[in-house]
Amino acid sequence: MAKFYKSAFGWQMRMLGEDMGNYVTATTTETGESGPIRPGAINGGFYPKKPDWPAQYPSIVIAVDDVNKSIQKVKDAGGKVLGEPMEIPNVGQYVSFIDTEGNRVSMLQPIPFNWHSSKKQKRDKPKSKKAVRPKLRSPRKAAS
Repeated sequence: MAKFYKSAFGWQMRMLGEDMGNYVTATTTETGESGPIRPGAINGGFYPKKPDWPAQYPSIVIAVDDVNKSIQKVKDAGGKVLGEPMEIPNVGQYVSFIDTEGNRVSMLQPIPFNWHSSKKQKRDKPKSKKAVRPKLRSPRKAAS
């Protein structure tokens, strides 16, 4: 699959491996730290087809700033959320829903890391804060 989309459309494909369900990311447009640079452009990916899974078709995943607020908006607009958000390691919070027309769509609150980039990026590790022990005062000697 990766070879096909790279050859046919020039997409950058990245296989995430068995620990990530053999998911393959597809970078279709130039990206920066927060995702695609060109407004309206999207990137995506593919899971391999499995013979015992029903209805394996391409799907839309919408990036959202806050998955919990977006879940409420989906419900308020008449959609049905399918379960609770799940953490996809190094990607973000993901949940699917059914819209008012019966389409299954998903949303993702991405972590602030560009996982579609083909270049290895270094993540800044938070600096460890050492525990600060309060200084104890010596007991005052009573004046004699």
